[in-house]
Amino acid sequence: MKVTTKGQVTIPQAIRDKKGITADTEIEFIESPDGRIYIEVIKPATKKSRFRTAHKVASVMMSTDEIMALTRGDN
Repeated sequence: MKVTTKGQVTIPQAIRDKKGITADTEIEFIESPDGRIYIEVIKPATKKSRFRTAHKVASVMMSTDEIMALTRGDN
């Protein structure tokens, strides 16, 4: 396997499949005391639903009818 001029290498497909590495997977290079380099997949933090994070954030004090009138363009 060759390293490109940009310092890139291709992880073989079999290893990507086995470790679940996809285009947006974060990895880290670890050097052991004996000088070996290991690639470690960084597990993403558990994502919260965007709806859960927005819970109780809105500050608009409108009735449903007023909101529907705005979205429909009623005057």
